[in-house]
Amino acid sequence: MIFKKRWSVEKGKPLTEMDKKILAAQKSGHIVPTRKLIKTPEQVEGIRASGVINTGILDMVEKEIREGMSTLELDDKIAQFTADHGAVSACLNYEGYPRYSCISINDVVCHGIPNAKTILKPGDIVNVDVSTIYNGYFSDASRMYIIGGETTPEKQRLVDVTLECLKIGIETAKPYSFVGDIGFAIQCHAQKNGYSVVRELCGHGVGLEFHEEPEVSHFGRPKTGMMLVPGMVFTIEPMINMGRKEVHFSREDGWTVTTLDHLPSAQWEHTLHMTENGCEILTH
Repeated sequence: MIFKKRWSVEKGKPLTEMDKKILAAQKSGHIVPTRKLIKTPEQVEGIRASGVINTGILDMVEKEIREGMSTLELDDKIAQFTADHGAVSACLNYEGYPRYSCISINDVVCHGIPNAKTILKPGDIVNVDVSTIYNGYFSDASRMYIIGGETTPEKQRLVDVTLECLKIGIETAKPYSFVGDIGFAIQCHAQKNGYSVVRELCGHGVGLEFHEEPEVSHFGRPKTGMMLVPGMVFTIEPMINMGRKEVHFSREDGWTVTTLDHLPSAQWEHTLHMTENGCEILTH
């Protein structure tokens, strides 16, 4: 669907260079953002502060995660760190989600619910996804962890290539480029390495709410999707499968997503602020 007249200039206000570029793209039929998606410098500072805590959580996980630990025990540590820093988990109670983080192991693509029965084992590849609210501002990021520090060469390569996909997506996201440019670059790199890209889940705008426009797919065609302009804040979070791209959504818990062929999946995520010079990473 093409959204028209999403961007306008208030009568009497001077036309900026950014206005000119966005209006030209809109006139050509491209999807452009609305002004409410453009964060003020003060809002970006608030999101950046949230990102510092979010990063601190993932750094803490790197020190604490170990074999023999249940995913519930790890989630409890995430809950405590979040509270100790005056923040709130955006995951907890979001559309009924019951925990403070998503912990997804091996063939779980995303939204793995922490529980006491799931024990981390040597060689597991684990995605820990945390989303933080601090003073009303949202940040969102995830990392991969390898339990015991070593896994199979096949799983290690999947983890490494998925991180490369994230980095390529960030490098591709330039001011006045399009969401489809990101997806195309990620898809090409994943497929070049023999992997597939999950289609049903995507990155998203973030900052004032948990999920905002635009949807950031990790596959696609160049010069499609919404134009990315300075002031926008969004995530890139490629989910890359070792085997087929198809996934299964759990009917039992309503959240857990697994690969249909039960081969491993990996994911990395950052919250990004688009500037005139490219993406600033807000969740190191």
